[in-house]
Amino acid sequence: MSVNANVYHQLRSELDTQGVTLLAVSKTKPVTDIEALYQLGQRDFAENYVQELVDKQPLLPPDTRWHFIGHLQRNKVKYIASFCHLIQGVDSLSLLQEINKQAHKHQRVIDVLLQVHIASEETKFGLSEQEVFSILAEAPLYPHVRIIGMMGMASFTDNTQQVRTEFLHLRSIFDTARERFSMLSLSVLSMGMSGDYRIAIDCGSTMIRVGSLLFGARS
Repeated sequence: MSVNANVYHQLRSELDTQGVTLLAVSKTKPVTDIEALYQLGQRDFAENYVQELVDKQPLLPPDTRWHFIGHLQRNKVKYIASFCHLIQGVDSLSLLQEINKQAHKHQRVIDVLLQVHIASEETKFGLSEQEVFSILAEAPLYPHVRIIGMMGMASFTDNTQQVRTEFLHLRSIFDTARERFSMLSLSVLSMGMSGDYRIAIDCGSTMIRVGSLLFGARS
C-alpha cells in the first residue's frame, strides 16, 4: 500500500479547520490504494479518464463520491452520467448541453464546475471569462445540470507569484459571477494541487485536488 496515512490525517486536519474539501486524485492508482484511503475516511475521489472511472466505480462502496476532472469528450458523457457526483471540467456550452441530455435520461441532476482557462500554457483547456458569463446566463435552460462553481489549473511553473496571480484571477471571476448570478448558488472554487494547494487556499479555494501527496508518485 502506497497511501500515506499520516499525511492524509495531517492534511484533513489542516483543511477541515479551513472548510476546504480534499479531493483525492486516484488516477492510475490501484483500487486497493483507493480502498485504503476510503477506510481512513476519505469519500471524494477523482479520475481523469472515463474508462478508468467506469472500471473502478463498481469496485468501491456506493457512498464513494466520484469526480471527473479530465478533459471530457461529449461522446463519453453517457458512460459516467448515471453515477458521477461532480463533473469538474465543463469547458464548452456543447459539453454542458450533452451532460444535461444524458442526466435527463437517468432522471438525475448532475453537479458541474465550469473550467476556466487561467494558465499561461495554451495547451490547457478552459473557458474565457466572457464565455463563463455567457454560459451562466443560459444555465436555467438546462434543468438537469446544476452549475455549482468553477475550476482552474495554474501554470506549471516554479514562479509562485505567477501561480498566485492566476489563482486570484480565477477568484475574481468567481466572485463576480456569484454577485451577478446570485440565483445559481455558486459555492465551489476548485483550484490547487499537491504542489500549490496552500497558495490556492490563500486565494480562496474551497476544494483542492491532491494525488501524489496522498498516493505517492504516479505509476
